[in-house]
Amino acid sequence: MQASPVLVSSDDLYLFNTGQLFRAYRTFGAHPMEYEGCRGVRFVLWAPSAREVSVVGDFNGWSSASRPVNLAQVGTTGVWVGFSPDLNEGDRYKYEIVNAGGERLLKSDPFGFQSELRPNTASVVASLNHYDWQDRDWIDNRRKHPPYEKPMLIYEVHLASWRMDAPEQLRSYEQLAQELVDYVCSMGYTHIEVMPITEHPLDRSWGYQTTGYYAATSRYGPAEGLKKLIDRCHQQGIGVLLDWVCGHFCKDDHGLRLFDGSPLYENSDYRRAEKPLWGTLAFDFGKPQVLSFLLSNALFWLDVYHIDGLRVDAVASMLDLNFDKPESMRTENRYGGTEDIEALAFLRKLNETVFLHYPESLMMAEDSSSYPAVTSPTYLGGLGFNYKWNMGWMNDMLRYMETDPSHRSSYHSLITFSLHYAFSENYVLPLSHDEVVHGKRSMLNKMPGTYEEKFANLRLFYGYWMTHPGKKLLFMGGEFGQFDEWKDYAGLDWSLLQFPLHDSMQRYVRALNHIYLNNGELWERDHEQGGFEWIDVNNAPQCMLSFQRNGKSAESSTVSVCNFSRETHSIYRIGVSNQGHYRLILNSDEAEYGGGGYSFPSRVASQPTPFHGKPYSIEVPVPALSFQLWKSETA
Repeated sequence: MQASPVLVSSDDLYLFNTGQLFRAYRTFGAHPMEYEGCRGVRFVLWAPSAREVSVVGDFNGWSSASRPVNLAQVGTTGVWVGFSPDLNEGDRYKYEIVNAGGERLLKSDPFGFQSELRPNTASVVASLNHYDWQDRDWIDNRRKHPPYEKPMLIYEVHLASWRMDAPEQLRSYEQLAQELVDYVCSMGYTHIEVMPITEHPLDRSWGYQTTGYYAATSRYGPAEGLKKLIDRCHQQGIGVLLDWVCGHFCKDDHGLRLFDGSPLYENSDYRRAEKPLWGTLAFDFGKPQVLSFLLSNALFWLDVYHIDGLRVDAVASMLDLNFDKPESMRTENRYGGTEDIEALAFLRKLNETVFLHYPESLMMAEDSSSYPAVTSPTYLGGLGFNYKWNMGWMNDMLRYMETDPSHRSSYHSLITFSLHYAFSENYVLPLSHDEVVHGKRSMLNKMPGTYEEKFANLRLFYGYWMTHPGKKLLFMGGEFGQFDEWKDYAGLDWSLLQFPLHDSMQRYVRALNHIYLNNGELWERDHEQGGFEWIDVNNAPQCMLSFQRNGKSAESSTVSVCNFSRETHSIYRIGVSNQGHYRLILNSDEAEYGGGGYSFPSRVASQPTPFHGKPYSIEVPVPALSFQLWKSETA
């Protein structure tokens, strides 16, 4: 075993210790390489409070007492370095760390690129360069066409439970590269958002309690399989987003907690470190080495796995020092406030770093707070994300839709309030996994009424959602009316598609998705006030709502008509902007989609009768619990 400082650049060590080594994964971890004419593995580890550090594995019986493989500390940098000709790619290993008190700890590699299949916890020596990417056209096109004026339909997926033939029989990355990608393409989605796939010990954590930040979980096979999945998505025109957890980590002994015997990745003040809501520990964003670790991890997934963007989890919990903490754990920042100043600085630096290297990336904040300017540039005082989940819209709309139609008139503001702030941020409208677990019921089962009314309500809701300003995200199963809430330990209930209303719901969502994709009015001006106009916003007594979406062309528009009541209107007048004809492009009450099949004209002529503040109007039938979309033919 050789341990020489020349194995690591002094510049890299300086940048790492000042929070500026943005691709630290190229230095730290276990790297197969040649050194002084000998093939082996270089190890680099940050453990400043350790007295000794050794590499242990199968080759020495998992103990440094036999065939010691010792690392040497490089000066006062806190970094330990060594080279071993005894290890090769595929070998399992851990770090044996002797802490300041003489206790021996066995730790997985924080920068390990591969992990054993759970419940085993060793790291595995792995190279990052064994895959021949075929997505150059996608990458080049992504750089030329930013996302703001493009459609965005995100399908959120938990890979384990999307399809499962039996408990513990998970699809591999390679199988998903065929089945999942083909399905997403057929349904018309533009992106897949994958729930966390960084290595984690407990399936039921869904990946949100991580131990291996640089290791794609081995549950679905080798890392090359994940690259194939992403590569095929890109070849089929599908972007891939990763649900990324940078706010906290789990406490398992082999992970980051008390890594070298001291609170290294977490804060030394337990009140700052503890996340009692989740039983995890928050990262200490005040440590520059932690910044190098996390910023490098963001770029790692973009560099190595060609990920198109990150959905940053639990931003609200990062912004507030006292998020969901009891009174005994409350702290203040240096100004006497409760904002986490270091976390704010980290988030700004994160977005600046990502956009410096990948200006076309999608950086999405899952943020339930009212913190301002989340999607404003950092040079204007914002956090620098380019999208934020609209949790307020989601909560208001689900509360409204869960209300029986006979009582909805008293809650009309819930479906209109979002337009007061819809253009204050760049929003994604999420219907995510969080809304269909823990007793919240599935999207379909949230809907009130009879069996048939549940489907009618859901079709209506999806129509309103799809034509409301903002990009779209739907969790798997919602597209065919999964009736039970999501079960992470079992596959989706695909057998429901043998029942007519579920099959019809899937066809409706497919049609709705493609209508969205093919009508620029619904996405070209998502973030501009001029892209939206209310037609009738105040008809609470009848639970009716109508609005217009405008495209780039002055005459390009669609009209959405939503009837949230059980009352059918054989003739209903709606104000419109354009003279000419309006063509019906979607009717949720079509028999094909499981509706009542109410007779509709396919085109109506606008009349020179001003109404709803518009110069023209049309008369159309409006069935109960229905959504319809009309397109101006003067465009």
